[in-house]
Amino acid sequence: MLHVVHHADYMAPRPDRGTFKFDKYYLVMEELRAQANTGGTPITEHAPDPMPREWLEAMHCPDYVEQVFSASVPREKERRIGFPVTQRIASRVRHTNGGTWLAAQLAMEHGYAANSAAGSHHALHETGAGYCVFNDLAVVSNRLIAQGHARRILIVDLDVHQGDGTASLTALRDDIFTLSIHAEKNFPARKARSSLDIGLADGMDDDGYMEVLERTLPPLIADFAPDIVLYQAGVDPHGDDRLGRLALTDNGLQRRDRFVVAQARSRGLPVASALGGGYGEDQRIVARRHAASMLAMAEENRLYPVAMLGG
Repeated sequence: MLHVVHHADYMAPRPDRGTFKFDKYYLVMEELRAQANTGGTPITEHAPDPMPREWLEAMHCPDYVEQVFSASVPREKERRIGFPVTQRIASRVRHTNGGTWLAAQLAMEHGYAANSAAGSHHALHETGAGYCVFNDLAVVSNRLIAQGHARRILIVDLDVHQGDGTASLTALRDDIFTLSIHAEKNFPARKARSSLDIGLADGMDDDGYMEVLERTLPPLIADFAPDIVLYQAGVDPHGDDRLGRLALTDNGLQRRDRFVVAQARSRGLPVASALGGGYGEDQRIVARRHAASMLAMAEENRLYPVAMLGG
């Protein structure tokens, strides 16, 4: 069973400026529903509430939050984000942040759950950036700890781009560990400092990538001892991705995703994934990669009894 969080507001209409495409979000759900209807992994869809403003303001500048809520983000910030922030976009990002929160709650019940959007890891304290408005990974981590759901959180960011916003927003905290494995020469040009950064050379293939991940993640989980893993599961390390510089295959992405879930679940830790990046001219191909990622993680989760949660 795949527990997936989704909301109609994830598919905001394309703004009149910018190049970001929002149609992959409904295409991902079409792919998941189609395979479930033809005898594949069953899915249960969950609709999130919008993230309360107080939790957004706990990690982002209240003035910036107001600009987003009132659709009055200055043009220079909109250029940094990559599209204008309309009222529909404001509603969307409140729901995508709420979606990662709900995915975390579901993961603590079922072992693994996915948000079908979000992973907005470039958003900073006073502005968005790189197609990201509010940083759901940082917002949800802070809320989980503040409300007593977790004491220590590991954010595993395997998007092809460094999670600079997440690193910046959590830099002074010892209860949130940020791991970013990314293409070193890719966006952003100026990297932030994660708890652990591993920049990869252009063109790295499946085996090279897995060698890095296999020697990094297990000792990190053992040493940091998190209570939950938030996983930025971008599919942009794929060799055909329009904005990637690595060379993973479909099989390589699924090996990566299964390994992350196995390392967490074998230790009794829940995993909540956010969609992350994935770019191409054919949005349906990108959506299939995202859907396959979620399904691989759900299948891996089945190997570990839910009774293991919490140790």
